[in-house]
Amino acid sequence: FIYLSSLHSRVSVSFWTVLFLPVSLRLICSCLHCLTTPNRRWHEARQWCHQHLSNMVTIQTPEETDFINNLLPFNQKYYWTGIRKVDGVWTREGNNKTVPEDAQNWAPEEPDKIAGQDCVEIYIKRNKDTAKWNNEKCQSKKGTICYSASCTQDSCSAHADCVETVGNYTCQCHPGFHGPRCEEAIACKPLLEPQHGSHHCFHPYGSNRFNSSCRFHCELGFRLLGSPQLLCQTSGQWNNPVPLCQVKKCSPIFFPVTGNMTCVDTLEPFSFGSQCNFNCQEGYNLTGDSLLTCLASGQWSKATPTCTVVQCNSLEAPPHASVECQDPLEVYSYGSICTVQCEEGFDLIGANMTQCSSQGSWSHTLPVCQAKKCNPINPPPHGSLSCSDPHGSFSFGSHCMTTCDEGFLLNGTANAECTSLGMWSYILLDSPSLCCPPAKRCPALNSTTYGSLFCFDPHGEFSFGSQCTSACEEGFLLNGTADTVCTSLGTWSADIPHCLAKRCPTLNSPPHGSFSCYDPHGEFSFGSRCTSTCEEGFVLNGTANTDCTSVGKWSRDVPRCLAGLIAISVLSSGTV
Repeated sequence: FIYLSSLHSRVSVSFWTVLFLPVSLRLICSCLHCLTTPNRRWHEARQWCHQHLSNMVTIQTPEETDFINNLLPFNQKYYWTGIRKVDGVWTREGNNKTVPEDAQNWAPEEPDKIAGQDCVEIYIKRNKDTAKWNNEKCQSKKGTICYSASCTQDSCSAHADCVETVGNYTCQCHPGFHGPRCEEAIACKPLLEPQHGSHHCFHPYGSNRFNSSCRFHCELGFRLLGSPQLLCQTSGQWNNPVPLCQVKKCSPIFFPVTGNMTCVDTLEPFSFGSQCNFNCQEGYNLTGDSLLTCLASGQWSKATPTCTVVQCNSLEAPPHASVECQDPLEVYSYGSICTVQCEEGFDLIGANMTQCSSQGSWSHTLPVCQAKKCNPINPPPHGSLSCSDPHGSFSFGSHCMTTCDEGFLLNGTANAECTSLGMWSYILLDSPSLCCPPAKRCPALNSTTYGSLFCFDPHGEFSFGSQCTSACEEGFLLNGTADTVCTSLGTWSADIPHCLAKRCPTLNSPPHGSFSCYDPHGEFSFGSRCTSTCEEGFVLNGTANTDCTSVGKWSRDVPRCLAGLIAISVLSSGTV
């Protein structure tokens, strides 16, 4: 049944007609309503369709295009379709779906780029480009084509889009669904559990059907090879193969030849659960843990141990020695052999070879290099010995020098050295005849006047070393050095001194008197005698004579001269 109105009459004249269509199109004519007057703007036409019927015709198939073109009468302004441009994209009214390019039926050189031409008209019964589309300004007025919706809420399942056709509808299944109403999800093959793994699934539309999602997990110590999550696709195939659970492997261990490694593998070499035990050969120490386990993380529980060669303490050459080592592995390590050699003139005391053992100790302590000894020597008679001993008394390198006492002559070599052979370079160093008596004598000495001479002659009278001492008689004093020594030059160290008489204090003659002196050794000296006399008329009061003694004092005071009467009185009274 088709609802038509006259293009020129202001009053709608309705009539019903029956149109038989091919069965293949399954068009029910009563669902199409054509309002040919009045012409409306695009938005007014859409509103009229919403109010009176359902929606504007969107023309989704060529069959629909042919049906409408044959059915509708010619309209000079042509007819609006339910297609317009939204955000630059040609979109169907009602479902807001984009019109695919292969479904767009544009007239040649359309659509053009004129601004505002965002609505689509269809040329009905046009001489040129009939049934083709043209973009036009939405404010233009054109005929309106409406249809009554065939789709209801129960027409299709929730997994389909109900697509209106002219007088009918079809259920367009969503991807992953099939059936008349698209109510059944496409099935995928059931999944098997991977070895050493498991999976759990979420089935929104039934077990192992479209959009079923299965996540796979591996046991501890295994890693997943492949996609961890599988999805049942619209094709009825899982999007990826079932993953595998591969045992995690630790990095291979390459232990040095200086050690041994024994591994126990539960699954594969160097894989989860593998345990490796390490030990080192003799002379090497294990640094690190001896047992390693491959963990679930694919890492070893500890770092790989190493075998380090056993080290001995470094050696320092003893004094006066050198050390030469042969190190087959490392310096001062297991197997090193060191030999000690003493310098010339030294004897090696102890073992000359030592070896570094597997325990890190030397087999022997280092020897001692002892200087060779020469025979001890004594200083010669009349001489002295002075030695420099850098390595010990009378040892290699000792240097001895003989010095004769003063006055003695060296008869031979004064220096000798202890050689590297342990012998003195000169054997006469301590000969008794090395220091000879002197060849010269000092002049003979005579005692001084009023003196005497006493001499000590160790090597002969008036010879080197003779010592003479002078002494004066009583009352005399030495004028000079008392001692003199005969030197190695044959001269006396000092002249023989003189003996001078001791002097007494000077005397003065008494008043009214005079004295006369006898001076055998000099005026007022030891042995001098002075005699006092008085003038006439004066009498001597005291002893006339006084002597200069050996101690340098007068034996008496000088007497006084008294007048005659006074002298008689003094003498008679006994007063001096």
